Amino acid sequence: MNIANNRLNIDIKSAKILLVDDEAANIKLLERILAMSGFTSVVSTQDPRQVLAMYLEHAPDIILLDLNMPHMDGYDVLDQLHQQVDTDLPPILVLTAQYMQEHRQKAFDKGASDYVTKPFDTSELLSRVSNLLEVHLFHKLIKDQNQMLEQKVEERTRELRKAHKQIHDSRLQIVRRLGRAAEYRDNETGLHIIRMSKMASLLARAAGMDEAAADLVLNASPMHDIGKIGIPDNILLKPGKFEADEWEIMKTHAQIGADILSGDDSPLLSMAREIALTHHEKWDGSGYPNGLRGEDIPLVGRITALADVFDALTSERPYKKAWTVEDALNLIREQSGKHFDPALVEAFEELLPEIIKIKEEHAEPTE
Repeated sequence: MNIANNRLNIDIKSAKILLVDDEAANIKLLERILAMSGFTSVVSTQDPRQVLAMYLEHAPDIILLDLNMPHMDGYDVLDQLHQQVDTDLPPILVLTAQYMQEHRQKAFDKGASDYVTKPFDTSELLSRVSNLLEVHLFHKLIKDQNQMLEQKVEERTRELRKAHKQIHDSRLQIVRRLGRAAEYRDNETGLHIIRMSKMASLLARAAGMDEAAADLVLNASPMHDIGKIGIPDNILLKPGKFEADEWEIMKTHAQIGADILSGDDSPLLSMAREIALTHHEKWDGSGYPNGLRGEDIPLVGRITALADVFDALTSERPYKKAWTVEDALNLIREQSGKHFDPALVEAFEELLPEIIKIKEEHAEPTE
């Protein structure tokens, strides 16, 4: 233990010691022995009824306890401490004239750590006190270090959570702005991006995706039309109906978006690429760019298509007035099994109150 003391700087001489004996002479003798040995923090009582209060006040590192005392004997004191103290008790050394084995065994059964009979050898008593203190203070030090470590881990965890949230929020802002870069060219606002991505995330949860996947939908879906960056202005901004060749060029924005988002295997960009490529596919196979049908269309593409169309229909644009929610819902019902996944349409109708709430919370500003 001496090696451990030196390495961990355990100072047993400053340990707090509580003496409990009804005889004043015994208290004075023990105080003198301990003081001569270098112990500097010793308190005592001749009344065993005061032990609990003194323990709570002084938090001793060891208790030297007599057995034969008035009002409460040492066994009662042991019982009271174990019943009333909910933390780990320090070592309790019973110091008594009772030498019979039955007394010794009873003391140990009630939680005593060591047992010394009077009259005692001073050197032996000091060795036993020192040994008990070394073990106790070592464990106390380890416990304190563990608590400090746990506190640091908790602090670091909070910092990491805060940093993760900041990264998450920053990432969401970046992808929304990236999505807006394409939408601005098409006279749409960033609020459309926010609304449709929240609707898509809500629908993803209803479709059975877990929280992490639904959060990826929230982050990835704003980039669904990023490919519009590659469409010439004379086509993208044309007010009237597209000519056949113009429509073919317009449809390439899905593949352009997938190409822009390719080359990175992160979950976010992988999902964003899948959404960009497939959000114009239709349940009946009449969509583009690859004419996928039914469940061959990735779920995230089907989800984004429904959220995007609903918000586009119910939003005002320079070239059209906003549809009513009922009119938009009627069209979606009509296109169930044609444009849209029937199961998603059903889920969308069940989510309608929450969908409307998203539209209200992120409504376009009025002039």
